[in-house]
Amino acid sequence: MPETSGSKPSVLFVCVHNAGRSQMAAAWLTHLAGDRVEVRSAGSAPADQVNSAVVEAMREVGIDISAETPKVLTADAVKESDVCITMGCGDVCPVFPGKRYLDWKLDDPAGQGVEAVRPIRDRIKTLVDDLIAEITPEKPESTA
Repeated sequence: MPETSGSKPSVLFVCVHNAGRSQMAAAWLTHLAGDRVEVRSAGSAPADQVNSAVVEAMREVGIDISAETPKVLTADAVKESDVCITMGCGDVCPVFPGKRYLDWKLDDPAGQGVEAVRPIRDRIKTLVDDLIAEITPEKPESTA
């Protein structure tokens, strides 16, 4: 019997254009959590393509997001997610009972070069690491 989507936590990352912050967050979560978490990203006004400086910054850490495309935020995407994370951009997700909503205050990489994107990328990795520790059941019993 295949595993149902309800058996693992699902996370939706949202920013306006779904071309920078939310793409990096989704890529980090997919890379670090593997199949333990279902990952989505979307934007309220999606761009035509992912920010090239963001693609380059992620490539520097061995993660290729060049094939990703910005997606439009839908009520269904929110409804199907356990945790909805906005990226400090004022976007508002449709509110459904039982969902957890977080807002990560992050600089917008739009129009920035790769040098400016690197610290945003690294901050997102830290936030994603903390999120994984919080939402995945596989925690080590002891820290030795």
